Amino acid sequence: MSTKPAPPPIPPAGAGRHWVCIAQTAAESTQEAWYACAETETLLQGMARTGRKGIPVGCLGGGCGVCKVKVKAGNVHLVGPMSRAHVSAAEELEGICLACRVAPRANVEVEVLGKLKKALGKAPGFSWSAGVAKLGASDCATANVKET
Repeated sequence: MSTKPAPPPIPPAGAGRHWVCIAQTAAESTQEAWYACAETETLLQGMARTGRKGIPVGCLGGGCGVCKVKVKAGNVHLVGPMSRAHVSAAEELEGICLACRVAPRANVEVEVLGKLKKALGKAPGFSWSAGVAKLGASDCATANVKET
């Protein structure tokens, strides 16, 4: 049985920050990407802030279901309503959620439920407008995203 690698050795800066591990399994191998995420930002906001890719980005407000993930380890909390059109109550009990609607309470490992078109890593040319990590849950759908 294989053991899970530990989070990167450098701890996240400041209190209320946790490591998020995105696991992508293809064929017989698993790729992982780690990033630090604050308790005040969604898993999707934290990923985009660091320039990582891995969780698909859609509407940013819980309406499209593109960012559907399964929490395999750790703990998250809701920052906005979870669309029942995309995540049933039964799925939510199994740890399935929308990455744009949850924030970490501890280190978290997620599995992306949709197929990714590219391998994990930095997302070239993708940036969020300044201050997006400070947005409240109700502001998620109106966050300005731009490609540079």
